Amino acid sequence: MNDLLPENIASWQFIEASFRKLMNQYAYAEIRMPIVEKTELFKRSIGEVTDIVEKEMYTFEDRNGDSLTLRPEGTACCVRACLQHGLLHNQQQRLWYMGPMFRHERPQKGRYRQFQQMGVEAFGMAGPDIDVELISMIARFWKIIGIEKNVRLEINSLGTNASRAAYKELLVEYLTRHKDKLDEDSMRRLATNPLRVLDSKNPDLKDIIANAPKLLEHLDEESEQYFKQLCIQLDRLGIDYVVNTSLVRGLDYYSQTVFEWVTDALGAQGTVCAGGRYDGLVEQLGGKATTAIGFAMGVERLVAMVEQADIAIEPGQPDIYVIVAGEKAQQVVFPWIETIRDEYPDISLLVNCDGGSFKSQMKRADKAGASYAFIIGDDEASENKVCVKNLREKQQQQKLGQSELLQFIGNNFKN
Repeated sequence: MNDLLPENIASWQFIEASFRKLMNQYAYAEIRMPIVEKTELFKRSIGEVTDIVEKEMYTFEDRNGDSLTLRPEGTACCVRACLQHGLLHNQQQRLWYMGPMFRHERPQKGRYRQFQQMGVEAFGMAGPDIDVELISMIARFWKIIGIEKNVRLEINSLGTNASRAAYKELLVEYLTRHKDKLDEDSMRRLATNPLRVLDSKNPDLKDIIANAPKLLEHLDEESEQYFKQLCIQLDRLGIDYVVNTSLVRGLDYYSQTVFEWVTDALGAQGTVCAGGRYDGLVEQLGGKATTAIGFAMGVERLVAMVEQADIAIEPGQPDIYVIVAGEKAQQVVFPWIETIRDEYPDISLLVNCDGGSFKSQMKRADKAGASYAFIIGDDEASENKVCVKNLREKQQQQKLGQSELLQFIGNNFKN
């Protein structure tokens, strides 16, 4: 787990603000869930024989003996919240969230045990058009933050539950013929969730996985048409994609469309955004059958990509540094400054506190990165004026009264 320090925060704020703006463009509503849930929620939704539940969750008993877990992902939490508060009863929902998730994984570049995710969940829409909306939304986000050239889209279909069940039989039969070559993890998955064998990162299994029966070739007609319509719409939008028949996603609740945006920009190929349909999850958690789709993206990896792409992001710094020198100046500075903040709420003003010589305050103003210094000494206070000094360009200093100062700000700063 790691701290985010002020000098590193600009990229985070840029990505988070861009995501909020995007969600507003698409008219999605924000939801906030607690970071602690009952452990049973994740066992029922993610699946007891997944790596997350078996190896990665932070689980503990509280003082009542209840088993609680720090949330490892957001989808199950969002579904639980929607069911608990009646948000899915005969209505559609388009929701988004942002916040920390927790998994006890092996730390690596761009991955932490407490990590930040931004996610979207949409409920009550059965056709591929909502799949298209989410994928096009993500494609737009990459352009907004400037990394569209460093990511590529992979898609697949897992079909309906019925077609997937028939396919599982074929896959188990095929993998059983190669049991002597499977690793321990794949042998365990063969008995519990054989599709997850296709998700193995073991290079020794590459040929076995490549030659396995393709789920895409064993879809029922409904799933074939669904996937065909999705591809047609993506083609019309000019969104490039690759059909990856080995893409199954790591959680048990997915069905029909699954997708990942991957990158090579961070060294080994990594996933930066992943999602898909999970039409059975709401019913699995006790609600009425409800169609659903969602995605999540890890902010740490996006920050690394934005910084690696050398995208210019304005660091958080004040527009104006206010230098205060003298007792009389101390008495008038805050009424002046609060008037400015009332008039120009988007302007950032940093007032020098705790004294210091004029020279030391000027050094602080320069170090803070401010464009201007507003200087209020006892003389300025007596004259009811402020001395304005440009810290970045050579300009004549000027003394301005309150109305003149407000006009000066309006002329020199975008509000």
